[in-house]
Amino acid sequence: MSLRPHLTLGFNIPLKSSFVIPTSSSSLTLTTLFSTTSDPPSSSKTEDAYAKLKMEDLVGLCKRRGFVFQNSELYNGNSGFYDFGPLGSELKSNIKSQFRSQFIHARSDVVSLDSSIISNPKVWESSGHVGGFSDPMSDCKESKKRFRSDQLFWGPVKDEKGDIVCWVCVHEDDTEIMKKEAKKMAKKIIKNEKINVEGRTTIDISTFKDLTFATESDIQNIPSPESLKPTLTMPKDFNLMFSTSVGASSTTPAYLRPETAQGIFVNFKNVMGSSRMKIPFGIAQIGKAFRNEITPRNFVFRSREFEQCEVEYFIPPGDCWKEYHKEWLDFSKNFLLSLGVRDDLMDWDVHSGDGLAHYARACTDVTFRFPFGESELMGIAARGDYDLKAHEEGSGKSLEYYDEETKERYIPHVIEPSLGVDRVFLAIMCSAYAEDEVSGEKRTFLKFKPSVAPVKASILPLLKNKPELVEVAQKLYDELKMRWNVDFDTSGAIGRRYRRADEIGTPFCITVDFDTIEKEGKTVTVRFRDSCEQIRMPIDEVMGFLGKEIDGY
Repeated sequence: MSLRPHLTLGFNIPLKSSFVIPTSSSSLTLTTLFSTTSDPPSSSKTEDAYAKLKMEDLVGLCKRRGFVFQNSELYNGNSGFYDFGPLGSELKSNIKSQFRSQFIHARSDVVSLDSSIISNPKVWESSGHVGGFSDPMSDCKESKKRFRSDQLFWGPVKDEKGDIVCWVCVHEDDTEIMKKEAKKMAKKIIKNEKINVEGRTTIDISTFKDLTFATESDIQNIPSPESLKPTLTMPKDFNLMFSTSVGASSTTPAYLRPETAQGIFVNFKNVMGSSRMKIPFGIAQIGKAFRNEITPRNFVFRSREFEQCEVEYFIPPGDCWKEYHKEWLDFSKNFLLSLGVRDDLMDWDVHSGDGLAHYARACTDVTFRFPFGESELMGIAARGDYDLKAHEEGSGKSLEYYDEETKERYIPHVIEPSLGVDRVFLAIMCSAYAEDEVSGEKRTFLKFKPSVAPVKASILPLLKNKPELVEVAQKLYDELKMRWNVDFDTSGAIGRRYRRADEIGTPFCITVDFDTIEKEGKTVTVRFRDSCEQIRMPIDEVMGFLGKEIDGY
């Protein structure tokens, strides 16, 4: 995926004046007493490790190390909802902090907002969500299971003569996986229905259609993936908004917001007036959103409760939107790279024609190659003036902007960079996953950027039964924890503690040993996670060293 050279962080904001991407191997300006590579990795196998990574392995790692838990696991879970554990909540917090730093604080043209999760129902009526925010749904009349109709693909199974033997219906997935599942289903149906087949059967996945294209006649032949019989209902629209009520006697339904954007649009005039912003400018928001997904799947990628980071960037009408759209594409891609999302796993998906939302004049997604396939990570849409016009009409109040330079009144158009925090979280976990060999033993570790790593450093007294070592290590820990989330670990051999820190992606291990307390200079050992290299430095320089490595200053 290629990009033109990105010389500015935003619009005429130099990159060097705002955010510096830290590295874990930068040249030290500190006093380094000596450098040695202790038990170095024999070879890097990061790409091979990810190629072999299965989703269930990543889910297992997330649960085992406290990144993500199934919601209400004590009561057998709650489908489509997840709880982020000690490490997961730290990683999410760091993602949001970086978004706030780069999209808001580093720019003079973007301000922040925190709008309510529940709005007046008329907001959602005007935006079109009440009438049109839906997915096609089909039920299996026998198993009572519910499916997204546009995620079920059906087609014929033919014999050697080209005659149709039976029909199959499989979930949307990678082509090879769909073909494999279709063959399994065909085999079961042929056996169950005792269909006599001469020779080999063939299945052409390229001819399959999603269930929304099925007619009443077709549905009589299409088997449910659950019952293997034609027990599916015709697709019907299912509104994805969660409804609730407000007040003890309320009869008017209220809704949990399905996106954060509408809270920005209805506050456009308030924010512009109170902050004295002039177009072009943006309003950014980080917050929870809720969608009653028919079939939540792929771990935290598609869940019913999630967090969004969005910017609504207001611009004048006209062709200038193309330039702004391109600028935000580059800006967004560089933001993802700064978080440690792998460039070789990202791509662009340019929407066109029927692929565009009804409100958009253009939309480009940044996609990511997850273990379950390539899917949207972040979208950058040119929404036109659809939203502000809709709310102007629905409220009966003007949302026009008076441009003092051109002496014109107009409804601003909008460029919207939007990302799901949970999806970026998953992409970072995938990008960071690595394996290598250290002293002949396999090592699994997470190569988080120091800026997003849940734990920035682990402070390790060499021996826990030596109070003089523990005391010095404890003092260092107390100093560092005032600025970052750091760990203090005394349990087990030093090598075992290194491995624990590696597996959760801690960039640095700082060991307090006998040289620290006995030799002049009071030096500690600093170990780098990725290379296993170790250096010694004075203990009073550790804070400055970590500051440059983690925060860039």
